[in-house]
Amino acid sequence: MMSVLCSRKQMDIIFSKGAPESILSRCTKILCNDDGSTILLSANIKAQLETMFNSFAEKETLRCLALALKRIPMGQQSLSVDDEKDLTFVGLVGMLDPPREEVRNAILSCITAGIRVIVITGDNKMTAESLCRKIGALDHFGNFDGLSYTASEFEELPASQKIVALQRMTLLSRVEPSHKRMLVEALQNQSEVVAMTGDGVNDAPALKKANIGIAMGSGTAVAKAVAEGRAIYNNTKQFIRYMISSNIGEVVCIFVAAILGIPDTLAPVQLLWVNLVTDGLPATAIGFNKQDSDVMKIKPRKVNEAVVSGWLFFRYLVIGAYVGLATIAGFIWWFIYFDNGPKLPYGELMNFDSCSRRETSYSCSVFSDRHPSTISMTVLVVVEMFNALNNLSENQSLLVIPPWSNMWLVASIVLTMLLHVLILYVQPLSVLFSVTPLGWAEWTTVFYLSFPVIIIDEMLKFLSRNSGMRFMLRFRRRPDLLPKRREIRDK
Repeated sequence: MMSVLCSRKQMDIIFSKGAPESILSRCTKILCNDDGSTILLSANIKAQLETMFNSFAEKETLRCLALALKRIPMGQQSLSVDDEKDLTFVGLVGMLDPPREEVRNAILSCITAGIRVIVITGDNKMTAESLCRKIGALDHFGNFDGLSYTASEFEELPASQKIVALQRMTLLSRVEPSHKRMLVEALQNQSEVVAMTGDGVNDAPALKKANIGIAMGSGTAVAKAVAEGRAIYNNTKQFIRYMISSNIGEVVCIFVAAILGIPDTLAPVQLLWVNLVTDGLPATAIGFNKQDSDVMKIKPRKVNEAVVSGWLFFRYLVIGAYVGLATIAGFIWWFIYFDNGPKLPYGELMNFDSCSRRETSYSCSVFSDRHPSTISMTVLVVVEMFNALNNLSENQSLLVIPPWSNMWLVASIVLTMLLHVLILYVQPLSVLFSVTPLGWAEWTTVFYLSFPVIIIDEMLKFLSRNSGMRFMLRFRRRPDLLPKRREIRDK
């Protein structure tokens, strides 16, 4: 409620405006339309005015202001609270302030994403409830019992009932700036994660206090912010996943070769090339992945949730193990099965270090041939390019998010393969990296050994999408402390 003191035609008049319920409670008279006279504001007339106000607010979703005046003695220079009594009611003003068209879809997107939306407004309770019906904030509730409160109603609740109300509240009306901050603090005291949105100066304290403050000018800003934030987080996870699984593969390759007692599958310079060049370009391009199609259908993660969960780390191990074993398989294939290779028995390959001390039917120089390590290195490069495609999405299939959805990744894979071909077939580079050109049969084997990494990851993604079917590998850690992320929407 606000009042001003004006002087007009040798008269001092107080003009007041404010919420209809506040103005009516201070009025004792009403101004007549016919002749401008004033009559007593009877209970019957007040009931009619309240009915009209309720109709404006509830049925027509109008934001209402009541107007009143009062003549006071000449010469008064200031106003006090006592002056705002015994007012004469002048009229009721209804203003239509429709929500933006995009608000409904934005709120539905947030609800679908598992975010609970709480609408805060200074409007009358009935106006706010009518507005919430229009924007879809209350569509999934049958009635408003325990969901809609005015600020004064909420403050009057006992402490125990406030806790229950906070867990169910969807609408808080007739609020002042202090109430917004109070609500944010109350939710945070219940270990909630609160995102506050607002577009006015009076929202600043609540925006600052919230875990996430979003100063916005359109209804879609919240949904866009959530979607973009989730996409950035997912791309970070995909980068980590790609680098860890690739490095696990290299470690498996080295250790398995040592355990089997076979020659080293990769030279140090070859490992350095793979780590610095062939891993780096696709890993950087993964940061440009587009949002998953279901990014706004996934429930919010817990604040204390690890970036790499038990199941995700299990997937790292599976993919990394396959990368390492495929690299070893290419190396062994050349010695034992390749038609143009030595076709050694496996026992001879394991005893390579004693070849010079034994009589053999083959030349010991075969173990210095650069073909097997070249095949291993090429398998490692190609399998990691296929694995980069796996990282277009954590759980979405390549049939849903095809490779060309991230042309930066496609370009990085093409460039990486060109660089690899360059060091294979350009003489000075091939000598530097201890590699040799490969034939068609060898390239075919490389492809056969590399491509299954996509099939394996597609199976793991399928299990992830159907969580009831997958084997859940979990690590023991602290229990989750925070429930779903909340969002407060200020009208």
